Amino acid sequence: MSQKVVIVTGASRGIGREIAKTLAKDGNHVIANYNQSSEAALHLQNELKEAGLDIDIFKCDVSKRQDVQNMIHFTINKYGKIDVLINNAGVDQTKLFTDITDADWNWIIQNNLYSVFCCSQEVIKYMLHEKSGCIINISSIFGRIGGSCEAHYSCSKAGIDGLTKSLAKELALSHIRVNSIAPGAIDTDMNKNVDYEEVKKEIPLAKIGTPNDIAKCVKWLMEDEYTTGQIIEINGGWNM
Repeated sequence: MSQKVVIVTGASRGIGREIAKTLAKDGNHVIANYNQSSEAALHLQNELKEAGLDIDIFKCDVSKRQDVQNMIHFTINKYGKIDVLINNAGVDQTKLFTDITDADWNWIIQNNLYSVFCCSQEVIKYMLHEKSGCIINISSIFGRIGGSCEAHYSCSKAGIDGLTKSLAKELALSHIRVNSIAPGAIDTDMNKNVDYEEVKKEIPLAKIGTPNDIAKCVKWLMEDEYTTGQIIEINGGWNM
């Protein structure tokens, strides 16, 4: 695979961190976005530096347009292009539907869905000029089947999948591919309060996924040139 310039949002922990590491080890120029987890981002950068690899880390609140524009401008000024955008950043909240406030709803939608809209819109300007590009959105199994006590989170992830399909159709003739990965139960900090033993009972493969399972799919979607508009579910068969 030829060297690519790749932005990974939410790259300091969990799935995003593994994606950034995997793509950096493949020789890509990775811009690892973080917002609040500066220590974790620096640790990632130093870990890869010790392995002889160099990545950029960039503080940016992807729910804010100006922050996103600053990150895009940094990338263009340094590398002259953006080949791949991986929209991974997101937040979660567990609440009864009747307890969800307007502030809760807006926080989830702004961070999970608006961020994908905003980052994609800013990056696509440059991809259209090159008539080439790849956008990979990280959604969730709950965007497909819904999650009890996570209505706002589920809506945000379903919105990502809808945006994925719409953009894939709109951008296909410009040779820009857009796909979504919908992970199931993945062993990350976000799921630290999940009872994995109970969840495994619902999964045909009877095991919890790892961030590497998602990173491998991201790598494949970057390399493949004939897949677009797809929602790829990686969940051990949870919702067959």
